[in-house]
Amino acid sequence: MNPAALSADARPRVPRILAVDDSELMHRLLRTRLQLEQVEIHCAVTGDEGLRMAEEIQPEVMLLDIDLDGTMDGFEVLQRLKENPRTRDIAVIFISASCETMDRVRCLDLGAVDFIPKPFEMAELKARVRSAIRVQQLLRMLSQRAQLDGLTALWNRAYFDQRLAAEFAEARRHARPLSLVLCDIDHFKGVNDRFGHPFGDEVLALFATILSGGRASDIPCRYGGEEFGVILPATALGEAVEVAERFRRAFEEHQWRRHPDLVLTASFGVAEVAGLAADGRPADLLANADAALYAAKRGGRNRVSASALPMAA
Repeated sequence: MNPAALSADARPRVPRILAVDDSELMHRLLRTRLQLEQVEIHCAVTGDEGLRMAEEIQPEVMLLDIDLDGTMDGFEVLQRLKENPRTRDIAVIFISASCETMDRVRCLDLGAVDFIPKPFEMAELKARVRSAIRVQQLLRMLSQRAQLDGLTALWNRAYFDQRLAAEFAEARRHARPLSLVLCDIDHFKGVNDRFGHPFGDEVLALFATILSGGRASDIPCRYGGEEFGVILPATALGEAVEVAERFRRAFEEHQWRRHPDLVLTASFGVAEVAGLAADGRPADLLANADAALYAAKRGGRNRVSASALPMAA
């Protein structure tokens, strides 16, 4: 996996544990006994607070009691977690003084991964928490790999669509700039026909490496075939054009070891959220970037074209 393909939200982090229990003594005990486990411990007293924190911090594991202060018990907390797409994958371990078999069965049926009765042995709790974290990390890794393009190690189209929607919503919510670059390799079919598909794959991989070598905040993706997209958070149109121009030059100037006289080029279309109407959507930003890419190709290829900003009133 190419590390450059991983955005900040995909890089390894210290595992987070959220303990939801109405006993402050339990919170102190967990903080003390788990402090050497290389995890972050967060605590909540009520179910409402636990749900809010779960969505906010996205823990790998939640330690949850059945009996809680407030308006809901642990069963309802778990139910609400599983109904929310942002929290349904959190591994929940119940820690409860309940001796009722049906309580254990209900916890597992609702989606908990484990049940530990109080009082418990700390060594056993640590082992079960470590096991749950390992499973969560494996699932996360598999999920990330499913979103990577096998040839270029960039994010794939499914991730592109998902991330563009998320960045678009953030840009609108906080009135921040957001730009999008669409680009593809000029006359790529001719490259495959003339030099063969293995060399064509080499060209795609090299172009992906160039796109990955931009700024840390850039999100390069393989959009399809020889077409790529780069999402540029907190980037206005002018700066995005400069970024695209650096990509264009780097690709044009690359010397191919097996074909030293070969010059390959790419065309780029750039658009920004500021160029959209107030009710604009991610699809509109994509359409503007695509129109700009088409204009670059129509204008002779090997160039950067930008979608025009709206006229000032």
